[in-house]
Amino acid sequence: MIQQAELAATATEMVAPGKGILAADESIATMSARLEKAGVEPTEDNRRAYRELLVTTPALDQGISGVILCDETFRQATSDGRPFPVALADTGLLPGIKVDTGAKPLAAAPGEKVTEGLDGLRERLEDYAALGARFAKWRAVIVIGDGRPSSRARRANAHALARYAALCQEAGVVPIVEPEVLMDGDHSMAACAAATAVTLHEVFVELREAGVELDGVVLKPNMVVPGKSSGEVATPDQVARATVETLSGAVPDDVAGIAFLSGGQPAEQATDNLAAMQGYDVSWPLTFSFGRALVDPALAAWRGSPDRVAAGQQALAHRVRCNSAALTGEPASRDHVA
Repeated sequence: MIQQAELAATATEMVAPGKGILAADESIATMSARLEKAGVEPTEDNRRAYRELLVTTPALDQGISGVILCDETFRQATSDGRPFPVALADTGLLPGIKVDTGAKPLAAAPGEKVTEGLDGLRERLEDYAALGARFAKWRAVIVIGDGRPSSRARRANAHALARYAALCQEAGVVPIVEPEVLMDGDHSMAACAAATAVTLHEVFVELREAGVELDGVVLKPNMVVPGKSSGEVATPDQVARATVETLSGAVPDDVAGIAFLSGGQPAEQATDNLAAMQGYDVSWPLTFSFGRALVDPALAAWRGSPDRVAAGQQALAHRVRCNSAALTGEPASRDHVA
């Protein structure tokens, strides 16, 4: 059985200086839709080829500590026959797995959802750990507007996150705890801060009740930003200040690290906001766990062509360098990579 010290060491490795986590864990339906939008046939092999492009990008481990995969990819192999978790480990990357089964409508809470996937999770985590998983991810979805988020939705999602996290640590796998307050809506930045604070408070109450050791947890929260359709514009300094103040009032000091999701922000905006946070004195490393903000340029450059694999990898490498530079304060070129 993996000891807590080993879990804490893995969590620390996930948020190592200058490194973030690559989220390449889109569901089959979501990934297929993105492939179609890019003009690529949404087949199982094309999904595999795209994920292989990402994880075999040269020197990816210089700015990425680990990669989150979905179940389909986790059980596939790269073109040289290595299972994806093995291919990741061979290049110094921690293999991660998304274990929730998606957000579904929450009873008696119109317009709100609760994430499912707890049934059979203990056995699935044992299986993933045997296949090489070092960490896992579970995403809860919190919406703002018309009396939302309700206390019912917050409690239901916080409780599920805590049960998931406890099962992860039991299996020797570090949990990424992701309570995402969505950008969707016309709410203000202040409303986002308030919803984020109360959600995080609820999550950590449940984590402690479940006996989860926080030094073996990586938190994956949203940044505090205005609603997408609010018309409100926030500078990186404003986002950084609001986000750090919100987290400082809600996140215990012993959490291993904070890896922000991009939440649909434009790639450069997410990077600029991340960079602005690095000047604050906080108790935890502040890094990134981006999906679209890292991989969308790679997909656009690749477009399903074997002849454009290198172009896709260059696009990903460029976004990784930009985000790594945001963490370290080093300059990074913003030249377009295609």
